[in-house]
Amino acid sequence: MQYTNIKLAYFLERPNRFIAHCRLVTTDETVIAHVKNTGRCKEILLPEALVALNYQPSAKRKTDYDLIAVKKGEMWINIDSQIPNILAANGLLQGTITLPHLKGKISFLKREYMYGHSKFDIYFETNQGEKGFVEVKGMTLENHGIGAFPDAPTIRGKKHVLGLAEAAVSGYKSYLLFIVQFPKIKAATIHQVMQPDFFQAVAQAEQDGVTILAYNCEVDESTIDLVGQVPFNLTQSFIDPNL
Repeated sequence: MQYTNIKLAYFLERPNRFIAHCRLVTTDETVIAHVKNTGRCKEILLPEALVALNYQPSAKRKTDYDLIAVKKGEMWINIDSQIPNILAANGLLQGTITLPHLKGKISFLKREYMYGHSKFDIYFETNQGEKGFVEVKGMTLENHGIGAFPDAPTIRGKKHVLGLAEAAVSGYKSYLLFIVQFPKIKAATIHQVMQPDFFQAVAQAEQDGVTILAYNCEVDESTIDLVGQVPFNLTQSFIDPNL
């Protein structure tokens, strides 16, 4: 994924979860940017942090900029919540992402598919008649090389996991896929302290046959590309940098 018109800026403040005030590096102008992530991102959206703004002026928009990435130390972290689904769908179709336990190859893929009371990110079929779902979650929270999800409680996320478990019990191939939106990671896990009931839902889903995967990405200020699978460990300890 390539962003076409990136402007570097310094983060100033986030008055609410939808917008951020930033100062452009080249002109010192203060601009308002749409934050393309409703998570907290408190550990990276720090005053004077270097950020990447995608300049997309339009009369139909309230702001001309989207905040899509933040530099943490020497590492860029992409926080665009729309990107993981795109990367996941492309990766599945191109073979960059491999789903375990499938006998056939994916021959059909549809995004945003209703099943029961859940809308899953991806529905697929294989050339061996297998059918299944992939629910995609973007991961942006990192500390000491460990990635964790979520960085804020998510009722919707828990509902998706419970729906995946129901689908798995009914015979569908079911996958929870984390797209890690940064490159340097030792393992991915669930942030149990942030949301214990989400952790319990994932643990039960795994027992019910849901396969959990994590893939990391190479990221800079203007691009994000899938790299490969990284270990997912439900019991991996994680220290929240915000606590």
